[in-house]
Amino acid sequence: MNALLPGGRIDESRLFTPVRIAVLTVSDTRDEATDTSGKLLGERVTGAGHVLAEKAIVRDDITLIREQVKAWVASRTIDAIVTTGGTGITGRDVTVEALRPLFDKELDGFSVVFHLVSYQSVGLSTLQSRACAGIVEGVFVFCLPGSNGAVKDGWDKVIAPQLDSRHGPCNMVELMPRLLEQ
Repeated sequence: MNALLPGGRIDESRLFTPVRIAVLTVSDTRDEATDTSGKLLGERVTGAGHVLAEKAIVRDDITLIREQVKAWVASRTIDAIVTTGGTGITGRDVTVEALRPLFDKELDGFSVVFHLVSYQSVGLSTLQSRACAGIVEGVFVFCLPGSNGAVKDGWDKVIAPQLDSRHGPCNMVELMPRLLEQ
């Protein structure tokens, strides 16, 4: 048995609950025409049966990133936000600095599992990513690198199964109504 094979499974007899997801591309160089990772992520969101509730592109700027995420969270119409870009290690990569302070709770396991999956695709190059996730006022926020490969790995192998209400033994969708419990 390979200890690195993921557990859990999709139970087709369970009801699928669509999640309202916003996609945020963080980039100084991409626009709507050249945003391949944001487009790919949007297609995967809708392809999985979820609602692409919002989509935006902002520059690598802490204030702009925070403002967009805070606006989506405040709208109370978004269940999850997935960002692409700005998680690297260069001076302009500030998605993590922008969003980690907003996290009410950080999902440490997301980074661990993302790097495990990424390692299988890109080897030690995964060390150059600071992918992370957390909860901001009851909204899941996942921060992925900006490459198409990272978006595919992060969505297909990590985020999508946890945002599928049919995934067992448990999933994040079933926790959504309880995220703001006191």
